[in-house]
Amino acid sequence: MTGTGRWWHPYGTAGAGDFQVAITDALNGWEHTSLRVAALPPAGQVDLPTGDSEIIVVPLRGGPDVEVVDHTGARHEVRLSGRRSVFAGPTDVCYVPREARLTVRNPGDAPAVVALAGAKATKRAVPLPVCHVTAADVPVELRGAGMASREVRNFGIPQVLDADSIIACEVVTPAGNWSSYPPHKHDEERDGVETELEEIYYFEVRAASGDTPVDGADPIAYHRVYGTPQRPIDVLAEVRSGDVVLVPHGWHGPAMAPPGYDLYYLNVMAGPGATRAWLICDDPAHGWVRESWSGQAVDPRLPMGGSR
Repeated sequence: MTGTGRWWHPYGTAGAGDFQVAITDALNGWEHTSLRVAALPPAGQVDLPTGDSEIIVVPLRGGPDVEVVDHTGARHEVRLSGRRSVFAGPTDVCYVPREARLTVRNPGDAPAVVALAGAKATKRAVPLPVCHVTAADVPVELRGAGMASREVRNFGIPQVLDADSIIACEVVTPAGNWSSYPPHKHDEERDGVETELEEIYYFEVRAASGDTPVDGADPIAYHRVYGTPQRPIDVLAEVRSGDVVLVPHGWHGPAMAPPGYDLYYLNVMAGPGATRAWLICDDPAHGWVRESWSGQAVDPRLPMGGSR
């Protein structure tokens, strides 16, 4: 199967145990990355042995406490400041190495939501140390221009976080804009040109009214993945908050935020190559669009939620 049904997982359809979202290598055709999302009530917690994977703890809502017992038996405790919502700005995150025991607790009085973004970590001889990346240290990039403007929060890229394999970031696209555009791919190892990375997209969508709810609104967005005759894949998904689209290979984009609805997604990437790098190539039919941005301004609604 190459189509939407295999690679699009609506919220609640790929859960396991305490996790409402659980994307792992238990899925046929999925190898390198993982994503678990848990909704934690006040005083609630989740526990996870990291095994052969490294994990980045990303607060989506609220500020959790993180406890890690690493491969040496040393205990590490990190309180993440978190945020009100994914649209409120960048958050601090915690990197957890392989061969560790991880516990995430919600110390607050309100429900919290946390994402555990993971990747197989087999390249380094020794697990890396636990690392707390503060929100102030997360670079915020405004990418594109005009209706292709979006905000990228680069907390888990090689220039910011030392890791074995994982590459992770967040993208916020204001209502009416397109992101992950032009369509691009990263499914081959070509030295200095392209790296082979599978990718997870986890989505949240809200009415562009912000924290003010709109009666009867059904926030939606759209995401496209397509392949080649040699490696076919065909996904066009209408996504809502909590949905996941997997990109094992092929061109992916655009991610479209309809008028009236802001779009957020968390990207998790890793692959088998020796080099940890995000090197992409554009679909040659659409790459020319980048040249059109030089005469356009960046959307003034960005950065959404400020720099932090």
